[in-house]
Amino acid sequence: MTVTTDNGKRWAWCQGGIGQAARQLLVQAAASRQRRVLLLAGARDWVRAGADEILAAVGQPVESAWLGAEAPAGMTAVVAGKVSRLLGQELRLLVVDAYAGFDPDAVGAAIGALVGGGLLVLLTPPLARWERYPDPEHARIAVAPHGPEAVTGRFLRRLARLLAEAPPEEVYRVEQDRPLPPLPGTLAAPPPAALPPYASEEQRQAVEALLRVATGRVRRPVVLIADRGRGKSAALGLAAARLLAAGTMRIALTGPRLEAVRAVFEHAVRQLPQARLRPGQLESGQGKLWFVPPDALASERPAADLLLVDEAAAIPVPLLLRLLQHYPRVAFTTTVHGYEGTGRGFLLRFLRALAARTPERRLLRLETPVRWAPHDPLERLSFRLLLLDAEAAPDRAAAAARPDSIRLEWLDRDALVEDEALLSELFGLLLQAHYRTRPFDLRHLLDGPNVEILVQRQGPHVVGAALLALEGGLQPALAAAVQRGERRLRGHLLPQSLAFHLGLAEGAALRCVRIMRLAVHPACRQRGLGGILLAAVAARAKAGGWDAVGSSFGGDAELLRFWQRCGFQPVRVGMTRGSRSGEHALLVLQALSPLGQSLLASARRQFLRDLPAQLAQPLRDLDPELAVLLLPDDATAAALDADDCRQLVAFAHGRRSYGDSLGALQRLVLAAGAALAGLSAAQRRLLLAKVMQGRDWSEVAELGSWPGRAAAEEALRQAVRQLLQQGGLSPPANGFPGASMV
Repeated sequence: MTVTTDNGKRWAWCQGGIGQAARQLLVQAAASRQRRVLLLAGARDWVRAGADEILAAVGQPVESAWLGAEAPAGMTAVVAGKVSRLLGQELRLLVVDAYAGFDPDAVGAAIGALVGGGLLVLLTPPLARWERYPDPEHARIAVAPHGPEAVTGRFLRRLARLLAEAPPEEVYRVEQDRPLPPLPGTLAAPPPAALPPYASEEQRQAVEALLRVATGRVRRPVVLIADRGRGKSAALGLAAARLLAAGTMRIALTGPRLEAVRAVFEHAVRQLPQARLRPGQLESGQGKLWFVPPDALASERPAADLLLVDEAAAIPVPLLLRLLQHYPRVAFTTTVHGYEGTGRGFLLRFLRALAARTPERRLLRLETPVRWAPHDPLERLSFRLLLLDAEAAPDRAAAAARPDSIRLEWLDRDALVEDEALLSELFGLLLQAHYRTRPFDLRHLLDGPNVEILVQRQGPHVVGAALLALEGGLQPALAAAVQRGERRLRGHLLPQSLAFHLGLAEGAALRCVRIMRLAVHPACRQRGLGGILLAAVAARAKAGGWDAVGSSFGGDAELLRFWQRCGFQPVRVGMTRGSRSGEHALLVLQALSPLGQSLLASARRQFLRDLPAQLAQPLRDLDPELAVLLLPDDATAAALDADDCRQLVAFAHGRRSYGDSLGALQRLVLAAGAALAGLSAAQRRLLLAKVMQGRDWSEVAELGSWPGRAAAEEALRQAVRQLLQQGGLSPPANGFPGASMV
């Protein structure tokens, strides 16, 4: 047949045509309950004409979507930024238009919605030239003064190579000016499914475990861990249905978004046809299942007999722990290899915290896919393309790393993209070490025009890595506009924060090296390897004439201690908790030049001046142990006079009320400096939470496990007595001789 495109060009398909090939692929996919991939690679008009023929041949099922803005009539167009609308859907046909831009996160999300028996049609430029295509996604990677044209095509080069190398059963390639290839062989039929309503024996066991959480002893949470398509959400819905059918159970359900948990409601209502279903709520008899957003759940704490947390890795760990503390019966599900980066970094962190709080928690891994048959070709392909299953170096190899055995290497990214083993090990380390590393981070790592990569190697293996962004050096007019809030540039996080948040216009001119990621293999931590990485980054930056090196990260006390030991000083705390980390962002700097030293001094001076007021209001919920580390350790922020000392001694010995002593107590905390380290962790939390943050006595008592206000207040008096003794101050017989802590 002959196809005529919009610009009048004509191409002849070989006998049988691409439409017939697509039909046969769908037949094969349905027979095996697996998914097939059809790749059309060529000029834009050519691949679009091929897609039109495919749609004409196979029809446009209701369960179809076109990832890209220019979908044909009658087909649902989904742009990358709105791909979350596909969550919970079951697609039979998915077209990904790479000419509209290849967003790895969006493609990963859309692929997960394609069920067994479905077909993915991928439209790309010619594979040999794809890396030179001006992909619209370049605009998201470019950082001033670099334009989109400065973004390299390494990521696309790798995609093209892997697609070209894929076997026919993974990718059926149809390329312009080449004959239509023979169809791949038919895949094996799937094994018989488990007895309804369960899609697998593993899913049945998961439902039984969920029921035990709801009806057994309290404080025994269960965590369902699996890749996408394993039926985690379905298990939640099936368990909820059985509980609702049995009585008056109140089941709260939370997740990153209502649309992300739609499958839970759908599976529950299938088992309860008489139930009343409304958006976000299912009622059956006197029981109900209802959705509550995570932040509302933490703040409002509605009464519930059971809490179900779907896709827990998309919710900040601190928030999850607050929910765990309040609700005695909780079940979590989480994705291991997620397109949102919701994998092993979360698991390592969350499971450690969970084990410390609930030793009798139970972990279940769902291995058998239920949305498609095992050994699905598209799953294998997507994992390889997006490095979703990238693994860090083996523990045995990494455990041998020592400061005197590792070597530092600045990576050439042109060589890196050709070394699949090295790239996979590097990205696997980042996935393991960080809370949320997404597939798009892989593209940015390879193509960002201002990115550099330093790794530590133990033999051939990567055991540490620093991912850097070169920022700043903005021109005066642009720097002033940033300070006034009139301009916001992509990237340049450190200099823009100095200019806008701290009001230091000259900060935007600062030439900074920002450490975006710092990772050390878990098998060789606590050996000084992270400090070696930071020292090497600072040395290279200083030799290159840069003014400062710094970072911004979701802060906790242990992490900040590490950065402070390495010579970095905090200069800003974010006023709100990050939506991803659930923590307040910390910005730390180390000066490398006279200009950097001047800016750091100004930033520190303003930061310490404003911190007391911030702790009392916007930072009132900051972890008190972290707040202690933000205070100066040189006892120069405040001075105590004779009146302060008299008031403090009177308070410490029960002769003066807390309210009457508050001003002196605040000045004591600010003046104590390094003396705070002599207190216990509970005492430090008490001082910061009550004196500086003004928390209620009930909340303060809960922080330190004191039975009530009287016990907490006595503990506060004892902490003050200890500080006074460390400072050489003792109760005077007549008057007070001292006026300083030191």
